[in-house]
Amino acid sequence: MSVGRAIAVRGIRKKFGTFTALDDISFAIESGEIFGFLGPSGSGKTTMINILTGQLSSDGGQATILGKNSDELSADELEQIGLVGDTSGFYEKMTLYKNLLFYSKFHGVPTSRVDELLQKVGLYGSRNKVAEKLSTGMKQRMFLVRALINQPKVLFLDEPTSGLDPATSRTIHDLILELKAAGTTIFLTTHDMHEATLLCDHLALLHKGRLVEEGNPADLIQKYNTDRKVTLRYMNGNQKIVAFKDLAVTLADQLEELVSIHSCEPTLEDIFISLTGGELNV
Repeated sequence: MSVGRAIAVRGIRKKFGTFTALDDISFAIESGEIFGFLGPSGSGKTTMINILTGQLSSDGGQATILGKNSDELSADELEQIGLVGDTSGFYEKMTLYKNLLFYSKFHGVPTSRVDELLQKVGLYGSRNKVAEKLSTGMKQRMFLVRALINQPKVLFLDEPTSGLDPATSRTIHDLILELKAAGTTIFLTTHDMHEATLLCDHLALLHKGRLVEEGNPADLIQKYNTDRKVTLRYMNGNQKIVAFKDLAVTLADQLEELVSIHSCEPTLEDIFISLTGGELNV
């Protein structure tokens, strides 16, 4: 593994009976990068996380994390990894705060670290609520705080904003970007292409267990922006789609009536559908 590379996956395969969950998957993630592993439900995203974190063995290929084979991770190495997923467990009858204090004591982390993280995600005022009475968004933020208590080098986020309201999603997005700025490597699975466009440095599109495209979000959008057109909107409510090559002439003639110019470039979801014929947000 090259210096600075946090995760490397080469030729990973996994089947469950006759169902192929992952088929010859390869990618690499640099340290401090937000990597998006994107696809619809059932496409193999969670299976890949389970293999990388040593919870599941692959049928072939190799996966390394922080320089170590993922199926040979020691307890000390696992402490450098954080995981937030939809199967995260918690103590329902304990308060939110006591749930987190349990983990802070386990890792030998001071209480002040828990307080700091709760304030960042807007949960400090709700710290004494019984965990089973927390909303979905509050539980998701609790799981995120728990994963960050020991300041992991690599953080796995499995659909971290699924089912959350826009304000809570924005809070989590801000924290993810703050973690990246501090040097944390983040592996993000999502079927929300807008979220991926906002957050990811690099991403891979997954469909039925196979990678169909990979790259920087902006680069991928331009790669598939073959029409190269813009939409012009005018004061009278009309709009016109114009090719780039004709834009200068059109603007010169109608500039005073123009209200806005919007690119007609495809979204990541458009790209996914064009490559696979399938819907993503399912």
